[in-house]
Amino acid sequence: MKRKTIHKPIPERTKSKSKPLKGRGNDNLLRKVRQPSKSTIKRRAWDMFSRVIRTRDCLKTTGTLERGRCITCGDEFSFTYLQAGHFIPGRHNANLFSEKGCHSQCKRCNIWGHGKPLEYRRAIIDFYGEGYDEILEREAREIRKYSVEDLIALAEEYKNKTNNLIKG
Repeated sequence: MKRKTIHKPIPERTKSKSKPLKGRGNDNLLRKVRQPSKSTIKRRAWDMFSRVIRTRDCLKTTGTLERGRCITCGDEFSFTYLQAGHFIPGRHNANLFSEKGCHSQCKRCNIWGHGKPLEYRRAIIDFYGEGYDEILEREAREIRKYSVEDLIALAEEYKNKTNNLIKG
């Protein structure tokens, strides 16, 4: 037996989140369009950020988009094997999208080596100078909250950055 669906008009206050049903013949019947959750939007922003970091570091270390070097062990890996590893462990909002606190790391160093903090600290000091590691640690203690609009804007910004890096 086939289920019968009853479509009810949606109240006026939610019309902005709804689309009219197509092919039903009645334009005042509306269907809710499910909005993505904040965690889904945050994940999309993170995916774009990770792509920027890996693209930036692949171009910086090998000059190609296919391969890059791990910041901690120095070995060369494919783009897909590299991850965006944080200098400060934990993915807190304060350092989640920190471009200077996040670099390409191989899965071996990032996951199984727990980020190799000593080697990462040495690399940060080599890249940015003495004392920058302490600046990143101070920034990580700040409290930062992202709204949905902020996360959408970040995702778009990182998507544009990736395209600009690829174009040269």
